[in-house]
Amino acid sequence: MPIDPKLPYDDRNVFALILRGELPCSKVYEDEFALAFNDIRPQAPVHVLVIPKQAYVSWDDFTAKAEDAEIAGFMRAVGNVTRQLELDAPGYRLMVNMGGHGHQEVPHLHVHIFGGRPFYQMIAE
Repeated sequence: MPIDPKLPYDDRNVFALILRGELPCSKVYEDEFALAFNDIRPQAPVHVLVIPKQAYVSWDDFTAKAEDAEIAGFMRAVGNVTRQLELDAPGYRLMVNMGGHGHQEVPHLHVHIFGGRPFYQMIAE
């Protein structure tokens, strides 16, 4: 069910549990700003989620409240993951869902990295 990004951060969400080590993940990358792991329901040959280590509900929440160094560090982490997975040459797609209209299901900011095949269609209904 899509979430309301205006609600306060819920520290029982699945990504918070992963960050605390209470749930496992298939880790791809980690640094001081971000954790990246394979999606448990992949929608492409490569489907990795990158999450900030701090508590942000959505992209809007993150860009309004995070320090500049944290925003830059998180964005660099996304780039580091794409290069580590060697997606930079063939290309990839990044996606961030926000709120009900964006069909955000977990109330913790996450960037989807899709790769391993061409992505021609922008939106499929």
